[in-house]
Amino acid sequence: MDIEQLWSEYRTSLKAFLQARVSNPADVDDLLQDILIKAYKNLDSVNSKSSLKSWLFQIANHTVIDFYRKNRTFDTLNPDQLKHDDQAENIEQELSRCVEPFIKALPKQTCELLTAIDLNGVSQKDWAAKHGMSYSTLKSRVQKGRQQLRELFEDCCRFSLDQQGHVIDYESKIKNCKNC
Repeated sequence: MDIEQLWSEYRTSLKAFLQARVSNPADVDDLLQDILIKAYKNLDSVNSKSSLKSWLFQIANHTVIDFYRKNRTFDTLNPDQLKHDDQAENIEQELSRCVEPFIKALPKQTCELLTAIDLNGVSQKDWAAKHGMSYSTLKSRVQKGRQQLRELFEDCCRFSLDQQGHVIDYESKIKNCKNC
């Protein structure tokens, strides 16, 4: 069997095979061409005509695997990203010294609740059970307390956030904030 006959018989099936595995039509066409080239170069290695179809689809499968390996993106860090991460860590450290004073500035019950849960790591379920409160009520109180804490931070500072909501910079609104 020559390559033209093989190609006319299996091209449509191969294209359907590729379209099921690769979403971009241009990539499908490129891969189809790669398969044709590989088949042309190695057609003489096939021992019997009965194994041509499986051999051709094996080439197609390997071509798809190679395509995804080649196009796999790796998260590589560049020095600018490292600088940004260091800067973010420094900002977190600077702001972390304000958390406890701000929590202490909240009403007594809210202060005790956030101190136990956010500073001491007590689970919300354990705290609710220990204080005879429903878990959903406690969750609402924690959320309200955290909102009050956030308002204290925002009264003191102006924040710049990234797309994920992380603080990337801040500027004090008050020269000497009384809480930190």
